[in-house]
Amino acid sequence: MDDVEKAIILSFDESGGVDSALKLRAIGYCQQIKDAPIICRLCVEKLRLCRIMQVQFWCLQTLQEAIRVKYASMSSEEKEFIRKSVFSIACCYDEESGGILAGPAFIKNKLAQVIVTLIYFEYPLIWPSVFVDFLPHLSKGGAVIDMFCRVLNALDDELISLDYPRSNADVAVAAQVKDAMRQQCVPQIVRACYDILSMYRNSDSDICAAVLDTLRRYISWIDIGLIANDVFLPFLFELMLFDGLSEQLRGAAAGCVLAVVSKRMDAQSKLSLLKNVQISRVFGLVSDDSDSELASRVASLLTGYAVEVLECSKRLTEETKGTSFELLDEVLPSVFYIMRNCEVDTAFGIVQFFSGYVSAMKSLSPSTEKRLYHLSQILEVIRSQICYDPMYRDNLDTLDKIGREEEDRMTEYRKDFFVLLRSIGRVAPDITQAFIRNSLDAAVTSTGGNIEEVEAALSLLYALGESLSEETIRSGRGLLRDMVPMLLASKFACHSNRVVALVYLDSITRYAKFVQENTQYIPMLLAAFLDERGIHHSNINVSRRASYLFMRVVKSLKSNLVPLIETILQSLQDTVAKFTNVDSSKALSGSEDGSHIFEAIGILIGMEDVPVERQSGYLSSLLTPLCHQVEGLLSNSKTLIIEEAPGKIATIQQVIMAINALSKGFSERLVTASRPGIGLMFKRTLDVLLQILVVYPKIEPLRSKVMSFIHRMVDTLGASVFPYLPKALEQLLAEIEPKEMASFLLLLNQIICKFNKLAHNVLEKLFPAIAGRVFSIISREAIKSGPGVNTEEIREIQELQQTFYTFLYDIATHDLSSVFISPTSCQYLEQLMQLLLYTACNHQDILVRKACVQIFIRLIKDWCSRSHEEKVPGFQKFMIEAFTAHCCLYSVLDRSFEFRDANTLILFGEIVLAQKIMYEKFGDDFLNFLSKVFLTTECPQHLVPQHLVQQYCQKLQVRNVTRAMT
Repeated sequence: MDDVEKAIILSFDESGGVDSALKLRAIGYCQQIKDAPIICRLCVEKLRLCRIMQVQFWCLQTLQEAIRVKYASMSSEEKEFIRKSVFSIACCYDEESGGILAGPAFIKNKLAQVIVTLIYFEYPLIWPSVFVDFLPHLSKGGAVIDMFCRVLNALDDELISLDYPRSNADVAVAAQVKDAMRQQCVPQIVRACYDILSMYRNSDSDICAAVLDTLRRYISWIDIGLIANDVFLPFLFELMLFDGLSEQLRGAAAGCVLAVVSKRMDAQSKLSLLKNVQISRVFGLVSDDSDSELASRVASLLTGYAVEVLECSKRLTEETKGTSFELLDEVLPSVFYIMRNCEVDTAFGIVQFFSGYVSAMKSLSPSTEKRLYHLSQILEVIRSQICYDPMYRDNLDTLDKIGREEEDRMTEYRKDFFVLLRSIGRVAPDITQAFIRNSLDAAVTSTGGNIEEVEAALSLLYALGESLSEETIRSGRGLLRDMVPMLLASKFACHSNRVVALVYLDSITRYAKFVQENTQYIPMLLAAFLDERGIHHSNINVSRRASYLFMRVVKSLKSNLVPLIETILQSLQDTVAKFTNVDSSKALSGSEDGSHIFEAIGILIGMEDVPVERQSGYLSSLLTPLCHQVEGLLSNSKTLIIEEAPGKIATIQQVIMAINALSKGFSERLVTASRPGIGLMFKRTLDVLLQILVVYPKIEPLRSKVMSFIHRMVDTLGASVFPYLPKALEQLLAEIEPKEMASFLLLLNQIICKFNKLAHNVLEKLFPAIAGRVFSIISREAIKSGPGVNTEEIREIQELQQTFYTFLYDIATHDLSSVFISPTSCQYLEQLMQLLLYTACNHQDILVRKACVQIFIRLIKDWCSRSHEEKVPGFQKFMIEAFTAHCCLYSVLDRSFEFRDANTLILFGEIVLAQKIMYEKFGDDFLNFLSKVFLTTECPQHLVPQHLVQQYCQKLQVRNVTRAMT
């Protein structure tokens, strides 16, 4: 072993037994050798003489790199030497070169890549005979045949195949290589493949399989007549059908036939090819042993054939389309069998294929019995595909991490299948509904209760509803008239399972409109929600989902349920009691926290159809114990903090949510006008809940819930809520945290918008404290955006700022601007004006800028008169000098002011309107200052000419000036 070989072996060492410094020296030495002028000759010599795999691989890799990088600078003698040497090694199986061809696959593959690199540069102009030269050597046996296949495979991988991204230069070379091969050697190669298969079919199945896999790659671009003829195509089927051959060889033959049927060509020629294939000859192969490699390859062939037939039919004329559907009718039973029993090739898009078939069925009228049967088989495939795997049954029931992941995956996976279901429902509604009806019948009568099949049947029914019109569901057309009552009456053996229970509830909710028109089924619908299938289900997630869906159903049925209120309330007694006695360690689950049951009850008892005495009794029986519960929890909690009483805090939260939800069923007109006694009950409740702010003034979750209840009472009690607002709002504001301020302002915005001037006294008292808090939190920097400002704290400040602008806007536009200049608030006026001005000029949100300009417009109207009397000292000067210069001129001239943006144009219109109003109020004082500012401002690169300034001011005094400034 010489130094070169030693260095190569050391550089490849991964055992860790070689000193790292020595290994680095070896790698450096190898790199130094690569740069030597004689490196190619050295590599060839080592390949001929050395039998060490690391050395062989290094030499082949180095040769390939040298050809790629240095080919243009090599002499013709050197190129010829490399060409002859590697070709000799590849096809001469003797003592001299047997080491390479007898070596491992990765060495032979690397040799093939070297030859392909030469082909890239030299074929067909310099080395035109490379493929033809190979053919005589194939008679030497399997080693050379195998090497030839590897060269062709490498050529496909490295240059020809469209499965990999290629540069434009590579695409051009590939086209040149394919054109030359078609003209020169493809027929000879195909003939050689046929001869090898004929000779070795019974003696060397591995070689035959390799030849077929190579041939499969080339069928897509060679003359199809070389394969699809009376000799080769029957021979491929003979290989597939002969039991005495290996599965690998038979499967490889199936792969070649698939390549034949997938060949791109014009529709009519393709139809003839597909017809001549006589695919029915291999139908039986998929049923022999569905788990075998052969069955898998034949399954891919049959599904691929079906796809090609369907695609071909789309490009045929109406006269010839019938033939393609006859071919489809022939192959589809096998495709359905494959769907049910075999592992489907991932390249076969089940949904896409069947969607295309269903779409094609729309153009065939009337549908034959066989094709309608095929649609029913597609429905069977859909049902089988949407079934959960039983291995996840427990995970889905408890909804642990694995269960959630599987549920999310299946939700996404099912989407396309449900779209396919609805498509079939439109083409063949009777068959679709009958199939779902039969699936439900099987689910109902199943003694064992297969959870996955029951859930799938219910999911199909639910998905079907998306394609049915509201009128169809109401009228119960077709089989719905039988299916919906059967569904309502059903109690599945596996109903305790979470996924079954949930889809059952979703389904009866979707078809509840049928019950609206067929009121005799209302008791059945209520029973389904109120018994162990729904609200009384053992799984709390199902129970709470049932509460939410029940609330939706109550909303839709409303007055139909009045006679059944007593029954409903009795059924819900235990649920109502449980709601406020939950385990405090369980987190509330957002929108499905259970309070929906109270909203449903509120809708039921809040209707004017309910007699006043009964209504009062119902409401009192609910509010009184809830209020007593809160009072009891508050009575001994004067000094507790949240860490000391988490259970009490959680229960109070639940009670507030329950009362809040209950109140949603009562309208303002009912509680204030027609039945004021009901309003009095809610006022008493409000009294109780406001005590929470006294006992727990600093506990944010409780403050948030009370604030939410005040929101509700503003809507429900109307103006009669006013006596409660001052104290409640003061208590909320006294201990408010910065992150709560935005929510507090939203409550005030609601009060302003609902009561207008009636809110003046409340606002006048609160505004100084609000302004002081807000100005201490926000700053001009909060308006800005950019790197490093997208933190949670900054987002909260920006949200508060946005809400504060809305608050100011609502005050100004509801005739409440006097609040800003009250004796207690005027201390913040200067700061307020500066903030509004800065925002009107600089805020990144154009709509916020517009709102600030509109605030100024209202303030001008409210605080200024034509007589120049100053209601607010200094305001007129501020508007003329500061607002005019910075907002009306400088901000508009800024590069960021984009006139092509619609919102920016609207802002510009408001700025122009502000100028017109200032002229009306301030007269020449405003025009003189405007002219002065114009004449000293560069717009954008030079001063504005005086005649344009005069023209602008003249138009400002007339009417439309929207375009004057542009």
